[in-house]
Amino acid sequence: MQSKFSDIELIQQTLGGNQSAYADLIKRHQRFVFTLALRFTKNREDAEEVAQDCFVKAYRSLSSFQQQSKFSTWLYSIVYTTAMTFLRKKRIDTSSIDDDETYLQLENKPGSFDENNVENKSRSYYLNQAIGQLLPDDAAIITMFYKGEQSLEEIAQVMGIEANTVKVKLFRARQRLKEKLERNLRHEVKELI
Repeated sequence: MQSKFSDIELIQQTLGGNQSAYADLIKRHQRFVFTLALRFTKNREDAEEVAQDCFVKAYRSLSSFQQQSKFSTWLYSIVYTTAMTFLRKKRIDTSSIDDDETYLQLENKPGSFDENNVENKSRSYYLNQAIGQLLPDDAAIITMFYKGEQSLEEIAQVMGIEANTVKVKLFRARQRLKEKLERNLRHEVKELI
């Protein structure tokens, strides 16, 4: 059950010593933080590690949150920098995104069986698969803009770049996503015929 308090109220309660308020804050944002981390790491275990590090860093820095932006924007900037640091340390080779061994690991989600649900899961699968084949920055921008519903300005703040640059990067990321979808779906259609 979601807390009835806003993020700011939960932060104030946490700073006042209420640890369960921070747990509520984590519950509210954990799915998206994990999804964003997964877009960078492309590996469930690494994404879990990055997400956990992000929440620890956020907790330690909570008193420095200035409330000049939404808490989610501040948190996603921590995810971005933590994931970039993690990737640099791990030195993941991102040049082989077209490799057949590149797979997207999807979260287990309970659901009922009906035609619309199956169709939506199929669309979601192909979309997530294509996003998973993008470079980490492209995947992050697409994820923050569409799934996280972050504005261009908020994404710019997270990534430490200008909003106009985000707009250009988003446009280019959409183009690359379209190419990936077309290539993946063309392959799927050939298998069905």
